[in-house]
Amino acid sequence: MRVADVMTRNVVLTRADATIQEAAARMAELDAGILPVSDQDRLIGMVTDRDIAVRGVAKGKGPDCTVGEVMTPEVKYVFEDDDIGDVARNMAEIKVQRLPVMNRDKRLVGIVSLGDIAVQADTRDTDTAVSGIKEPGGPHAQTEPV
Repeated sequence: MRVADVMTRNVVLTRADATIQEAAARMAELDAGILPVSDQDRLIGMVTDRDIAVRGVAKGKGPDCTVGEVMTPEVKYVFEDDDIGDVARNMAEIKVQRLPVMNRDKRLVGIVSLGDIAVQADTRDTDTAVSGIKEPGGPHAQTEPV
């Protein structure tokens, strides 16, 4: 099974200069926990509800703090034609529940989540992803790397 078979296609973007309040409101409206961050047609980061809470609010930043201040700038992504089993192993290794999906022209075409894999893929793929994600660490960890 390929990523394109399970991913969510309608992706809403935000900008680095948007406030975390705007991003949080957009997430609430969409019932989503993540927004890709773009600069014109380039993907420059990802912001999660956890980023807003841990890198923003927990550090005393207010609602006018920008997405660029709390986002994860190192974007890990997968291609829409990647094998879902390989993606599940990658999610486990890098400890993330969602990854942006790019086409071979490196244009954003969707997001694949652990939930997408759980609902539509083989249970072994889900088990693989969950077993790694549950371990501490990853780009959205609460503590800064030492």
